[in-house]
Amino acid sequence: MALDDTLKDLKLDRHVQVEQLPDLDLYMDQVIQLFELTFKELKREEKEKIMTKTMINNYAKSGLLFPSKNKRYTKDHVMVISLIYEMKGALSLKDIKQTLDQADLTDPENLESVRTLYRDYISIAEQNTEATKTRMKDQADRLEHELEAHINDPYVKQVLLILSFIHQSNLYRRAAEKLIDTLP
Repeated sequence: MALDDTLKDLKLDRHVQVEQLPDLDLYMDQVIQLFELTFKELKREEKEKIMTKTMINNYAKSGLLFPSKNKRYTKDHVMVISLIYEMKGALSLKDIKQTLDQADLTDPENLESVRTLYRDYISIAEQNTEATKTRMKDQADRLEHELEAHINDPYVKQVLLILSFIHQSNLYRRAAEKLIDTLP
């Protein structure tokens, strides 16, 4: 299984970097454009949307995002939107809201916690990316070794690797949900 090329193509290290954010507040279209540019390599299809006005409006209506000022979004808004983007693939909006509320990330009066948490998250995410790539390669090698004696079909081996990755993803998601359920 040629996982090395696949991992290189994944672009797992894509994040909205704080240094990337302008000192000026952004209009919604500019926020969307920032996300589209940052995450464009993660799209499976060209027409796929990374972020839309509807998404941002729904985040605001759900209380996930503190209100914008004069339809402009600050660096802090973008950081929270980025965190929501990271979580929305695995968690429900209810779980995301509970997580953000508990961390005081939806309170416009507590912006320093947004900045600190976001910088810490980016640092941890970068470390996790490298560690996960290594674990995925190890897992693929181990699976290849275990299956070589009784499965010769490369398609079946790849399906088993896919199922293995999905299973691990589900384990991590369930663990995250349990941690959300135990937030104070």
